[in-house]
Amino acid sequence: MESNRMRSGMRAFGATLAAAARRTALPAGVFALMLVASGLASGPALAQTLSLDLAGGQSSTRTILQLFALTTVLAVAPSIAVTVTSFTRIIVVLSLVRSALGLQQTPPNIVLTSLAVFLSIFIMGKTWDKALNDGIAPYMAGKITETEALKGASEPFRQFMVRNLRGSELDMMAGIAKRSDPTLRITPDDVPWRVLVPAFMLSELRVAFEMGFIIFLPFMIIDIVVSSVLMAMGMMMVPPSLIALPVKLIFFVFADGWALLAGSLLQSYRL
Repeated sequence: MESNRMRSGMRAFGATLAAAARRTALPAGVFALMLVASGLASGPALAQTLSLDLAGGQSSTRTILQLFALTTVLAVAPSIAVTVTSFTRIIVVLSLVRSALGLQQTPPNIVLTSLAVFLSIFIMGKTWDKALNDGIAPYMAGKITETEALKGASEPFRQFMVRNLRGSELDMMAGIAKRSDPTLRITPDDVPWRVLVPAFMLSELRVAFEMGFIIFLPFMIIDIVVSSVLMAMGMMMVPPSLIALPVKLIFFVFADGWALLAGSLLQSYRL
């Protein structure tokens, strides 16, 4: 009997709810949620408190500055990865190889970028491990401060850049820096970051263009030979690139070009 009364009551409540929803032009589910919300609001208020402590016992100003510094570092992380690693040299050389072959979008940019990223990871593996062990891991364990962690994590990258830096770029940037600060003393073991980073980038671009010039030479010879042959045969209406492209591709494949290129890039760094 009680179950029958409960079912009848639920049917009546459903019919009433549907009629009220039709009058208010609202879906029945939405109207039910509004009734539940109004019932909770009209019921006895329950004291609910939510406390969020981001300071961890520190001053709120220091915590805000730390969060701001963290978000800034995360925002510029891709630029940092490009400027202080081997990525710049590798991606420039790969792009020059694609141009030397006469290809516009093959291999695609995503393929060249992925190859450059993983070659950079291979080259920078020892440096990243040292930065993790000397800076990040001790800081996460609470053994050192933020300043010590930053110095310990950045020192391996500084040593890597100094080892692979050409002296001419460093001398040029050091001379320009000394104009604004004559008391500045720069030694190979103590190079300021504002001098080291642009000097390293210029050195990487110089080496990449030197490698690109060497790579361009055989393909340029192929273009010249194909053009001369077509002119001698009187086939002036045939585009030389149409004939030169398959010749360059088969030459690159027979020479095992990708393996030679990757090996040359890996061996060009002092690890």
